[in-house]
Amino acid sequence: MTAHTNALRLLPWTTPEGKPCFLSANADAGVLSQLADSVEAAQTSTGTEVLGGARAVLADPKVGDRELRFALARVTEALGDVLRVAESRGARLSAPDDSEEGDEDEEDGPRQPAEVPE
Repeated sequence: MTAHTNALRLLPWTTPEGKPCFLSANADAGVLSQLADSVEAAQTSTGTEVLGGARAVLADPKVGDRELRFALARVTEALGDVLRVAESRGARLSAPDDSEEGDEDEEDGPRQPAEVPE
């Protein structure tokens, strides 16, 4: 992943007031960037675990309202975290070359490179 030299990185946490936090950095090797990478990895891993738990709750026909509400609350939290990670990572993708043919009529949005490195 290539970082834009003057781009702001959306961090995987918010202020105490719930506002987004951003990092202005010229390199991905900074301590705060590494901490953010670790938090993002933990959030993604937690999302996977919560999804598994939610599936188990949904598969149990005897589960009550309290358990369903708890599972839904955890899924909502995990989904919010994972969407923030996706937004942050998507914003850090390198922009395509403006000289590519046929780009004038395309809408702005995420783009996938022609070749994915292995």
